[in-house]
Amino acid sequence: MDAMIRLNVGALTRLTYAAAPGFLARGGGTIINIASMVAISPETLNGVYGGTKAFVLAFTQSLQHELADKGVRVQAVLPGAIATEFWDVAGLPVKNLPSDTVMSAEDLVDAALSGLDQGESVTIPSLPDRREWEVF
Repeated sequence: MDAMIRLNVGALTRLTYAAAPGFLARGGGTIINIASMVAISPETLNGVYGGTKAFVLAFTQSLQHELADKGVRVQAVLPGAIATEFWDVAGLPVKNLPSDTVMSAEDLVDAALSGLDQGESVTIPSLPDRREWEVF
C-alpha cells in the first residue's frame, strides 16, 4: 500500500511540480494526470487505490484553478478498465473482465487527447454522455 501511495500520489505530485515551473516560465504547457473511475467510485476496488486516485482528481482540479490564468492547461483522465499488466498485479487477470468493458491503452490515449482538444478539464473515456459528469 505504501508503494501505491508513493507512486500514485508522491511521484505524480513531484513530476507535476517539476514540470509546472517551466510551463509557467514559458507561459504555457499542458499537464495530463491519469486518475481512475475509482476516484469517484472508491468502493469499486481497493480503498487505498481509490483514495490515491481521488487525490489525483482533487489535486488536478486544484491545479486547474491555480493555473487557469497562467496559460497552463490541466486535465484529469478517469479511465475504467485498461488492458495493462495492472490487472495481473492486482490478482485479477484482464481476461477475467468482460471484454466490452476493457479499453486498450492506445484507445485511452486517443480518448484523453480528444477530450483535451475539446477543452474538457475532466475526461472520462468510458462515459458516452459528458452531461452525466457535469450533473455529477
